[in-house]
Amino acid sequence: MPKQNRRRRTGRKPAAAPGLPIDAALSGDRSQVADAITTVAFLAAQGDTNAIARFAGQVAGAEPGAGVQLAAARIILRAFEFGWLPRDIHEAARRRVDEFAVSYLTDLMAGHRADFPDDSVDEIWQSQLDALGATVWWSSERPHLDQWADRALLTGEEALISALTALALLIQLPKLEQIVALPGAHSRTARHHHVDERTLGRVRGLLAKAESTSFAEEAETLSAKAQQLMTKYAIDRALLATQRTDPDLPAARRIWLETPYTDAKALLIDMVTRANRARAIFVADWGFVTIVGDDPDLDAVEILSTSLLVQATRTMIDNATTEESRSRHYRKAFLTAYATRVGERLTEAAAATIADSPDPTRLLPALASHHQRVDRAFDTYFPTARSRGITIRSAEGWTAGTEAADRADFEHP
Repeated sequence: MPKQNRRRRTGRKPAAAPGLPIDAALSGDRSQVADAITTVAFLAAQGDTNAIARFAGQVAGAEPGAGVQLAAARIILRAFEFGWLPRDIHEAARRRVDEFAVSYLTDLMAGHRADFPDDSVDEIWQSQLDALGATVWWSSERPHLDQWADRALLTGEEALISALTALALLIQLPKLEQIVALPGAHSRTARHHHVDERTLGRVRGLLAKAESTSFAEEAETLSAKAQQLMTKYAIDRALLATQRTDPDLPAARRIWLETPYTDAKALLIDMVTRANRARAIFVADWGFVTIVGDDPDLDAVEILSTSLLVQATRTMIDNATTEESRSRHYRKAFLTAYATRVGERLTEAAAATIADSPDPTRLLPALASHHQRVDRAFDTYFPTARSRGITIRSAEGWTAGTEAADRADFEHP
């Protein structure tokens, strides 16, 4: 059966508009075509919503694929130099452009990666590409745009519109902190030290049970046990670090949030981050949280916060028995209160585990040194960071969220 994903076409060519580099795009010179493509993508990024369609309608028959490829290579490099990682670009695209532009960007990132040897690409950078299934599937015999159009069942004009839409998004991306080395700049001696698979497996098992149970109290108790396991692992690691002359440097990662209520969800991640000796900052305009800390602590934050977001959302929906409890104000208040109280209790669970450490005289100075290193790294990444509050407009939602968090038994397992 043919795929039902072809865009509708009117059959009419839009008139050329002043300011569009039509002649350059029709010149046949690869460099001039690339400059024309960049100009049109920039116009679209600046708010000229019709520039792409007008331009594509005039040059679709001119076979601009080679020029598009050159322009795209320049623009994706700029995005990476601006601190955006493959997952970041994918998540931004998934929220702002259609599936065709997302697919084009995935190929664009795969093509960029192919220019570098394996040992010059950071493992996190590579793992994000692998998760997206980004591979070079096309041949060098024809421009990528032409082969991609055939694969996506798009006409030349439709493919050009998708490519320009993707490039316009890349141009819109603001400069971020460089949290992972660029391909080619990565040293083969740089390694990430993650939580060992045995501990991670036990934590995932506890959280899987927490997500599957219909009892909120049981879910939160299982989550607390997962936190205690991660804290015990961190204690062992901190004590070992006191014997080393080269302790791990703090790292950073980004966690993307789904709408709605991203500010309340960001608060939950912040609370989990604090319980795991790390720091977090929320970029509201794009909907992600950057977390800073040692790699194993960031592993803990990612796995715990992902599970707790699932649990909090399920509990909120299960409690939606009245019109008020289904309102946006109520749900935002519920999630905010839930995040606040669960975060406090996770911190209490972590503190209790630290207090039971068999060697507190060695552990406490080690943890203090760890906090100082994380704070320094955070301040380096975000020297102008500032706090902001969340407006709550439902007392009932706040009370229900607090009560849902308070039902858990967070005693030691």
